[in-house]
Amino acid sequence: MSDSIKKTANKTVGECIKSLRRQHGWSQLDVASRLGISVPAFSKIETGVTDVNLSRLEQIANIYEVSVVQLLTVGSEQAESELSHLNVMQQNLTDRETEVAELQRKVIDLYEELLNKKSIAI
Repeated sequence: MSDSIKKTANKTVGECIKSLRRQHGWSQLDVASRLGISVPAFSKIETGVTDVNLSRLEQIANIYEVSVVQLLTVGSEQAESELSHLNVMQQNLTDRETEVAELQRKVIDLYEELLNKKSIAI
């Protein structure tokens, strides 16, 4: 696995762990104590600095009462939801841009019509 993929995976897993911790209303100290590690060591897991091994992932999954697979897929589900939301927002933006372009065209047409009426009156 390349270093950039590994870093991305570590960061994603860390974000999942942080999300679960916050959902439970726990502090980093709470979880670090349950794991038997220091708060800075746990912080490095959440920020993706530490490359988490399988046994540590199992410990974390047990604390949150989820499977390791669920722990690893929490972020992808959230990312899919965010991507879906972004797609909807992009479509809304595209629709608004189309409306603005149509309104600009109407303003130009009305302006040209007004100029034509003024030139006929002169």
